Amino acid sequence: MPASKIRAEAVLMPDLIIRGGTLVTMDPGRRVLQDAEIAVEDGIITSVGKSGDYNKSKASEVMDAKGKLILPGLIDTHVHLAQALIRGTADDLSLVDWLQHRIWPLQGSYTESDGLLSAQLCVLEMLKSGTTTFLESGLHRRYGNEAIAAMVEKSGIRGILSKMIMDSGGYGGRSGIMHPGMVEDKDACISEAVDLFKRWNGRSRGRIGVWLAARSLGGVSPSLYREIGRLAGELGTGITMHLNEVPEDSRFSMTNYGMRPVHFAKSVGLLDQRTVFAHMVWATDEEISILGTARSNVAHCPASNSKLASGTARVPELIASGVNVGLGCDGAPCNNTYDMFREMRLVPLFQRKRLMTHGAIDPYTVLEMATMGGARALGLQDKVGSIEVGKRADIVILGCERPAYTPSIDPVSTVVYTATGNDVDTVIADGLTVVKDHKVLTLNEEKILTDARHTIPKILERAGIGGVSDLLRN
Repeated sequence: MPASKIRAEAVLMPDLIIRGGTLVTMDPGRRVLQDAEIAVEDGIITSVGKSGDYNKSKASEVMDAKGKLILPGLIDTHVHLAQALIRGTADDLSLVDWLQHRIWPLQGSYTESDGLLSAQLCVLEMLKSGTTTFLESGLHRRYGNEAIAAMVEKSGIRGILSKMIMDSGGYGGRSGIMHPGMVEDKDACISEAVDLFKRWNGRSRGRIGVWLAARSLGGVSPSLYREIGRLAGELGTGITMHLNEVPEDSRFSMTNYGMRPVHFAKSVGLLDQRTVFAHMVWATDEEISILGTARSNVAHCPASNSKLASGTARVPELIASGVNVGLGCDGAPCNNTYDMFREMRLVPLFQRKRLMTHGAIDPYTVLEMATMGGARALGLQDKVGSIEVGKRADIVILGCERPAYTPSIDPVSTVVYTATGNDVDTVIADGLTVVKDHKVLTLNEEKILTDARHTIPKILERAGIGGVSDLLRN
């Protein structure tokens, strides 16, 4: 059947039953149901129980999940859509050099079509690997954000797009290091953010959201941080920013403001808003306590922090203090994948190595970070993050044919320690089947991959970086 025909039928399908399989609900009772059944009507979960509880004749489609694992859709709380296209172009560099000499020159050389293509590639990978909701960490005007928003809407994924706001071309203590193509005017940033919010926030039954993104310390003045906080409050939306990612953040904050990064964030009102702080690797005990008191949200990015040698966030301590922690894949150049299953596996391994104790963090807590933790961070806990009656139907089904799945004594342990995004068989987002038999039904995968392969050499040339051989020599 042609892909266009499949897409049309998927869009028109009003009801669905998923029958059989092992369901990890992530509900408050932490229920794991064998031979489960889920009923979906108009994108909403209307029944969760044992197979046979629901009248089969009412469904337009009955999906057989026997022998498979069923999970809530995964939620990525820190994504760079614009970086999927530059995967593998910035290996083995520290964060500031990575930004100054690779990432900013590459992204600063983008055309709007490059920005859209990178976003398509990123969303394609997220959907195929079971991510149904994401928070974009900061869009630049040169990426063509209107087209990106339209693509996100068409793809079926649940996405929050954040417009980057800045008034300086620096990072930390290094002023003027940003590539000219990435520097934006403060007033233009704010105007574009408000326009994007007015056009897109709440579209597609609330599936599309728009937040504000504040650049890292050194890229935003204290007065602008305060303005961002006020604007978010007026719009009733959220904020995301990188904070305490590397020691440079702390040195800059202490030198310029006489206080550590979390204290500074509190002083400019960012802890008063719904804010997702990405990384938070270098938070002190006192900073963690402040974050916990404010019930703040942190996006933990273990792969990125490890690849860039930034350190390891103190996740158990953050959670114990009352901080809500989600997971983020960050960007392709500092992770190489947007696979949340791979990200989950790293969390307990890194924390147990850091603390030298097997009790550092358990698999269920990790899976909660990737589901309900992300939902809470985005203010969507009443809509997604678990498979419960009344919530939107964001559901992932894993095939379990590989030997690594046998035996599966504890399904949650299997998900965290064994599964990868390649095992995703079916993805349902807001009740719409967007991935079936490992194939994305809402995007043209072949064209996206072909265009990406043809486009990256041109971007490298425009950025003055050269080709693959030059990257390897450098």
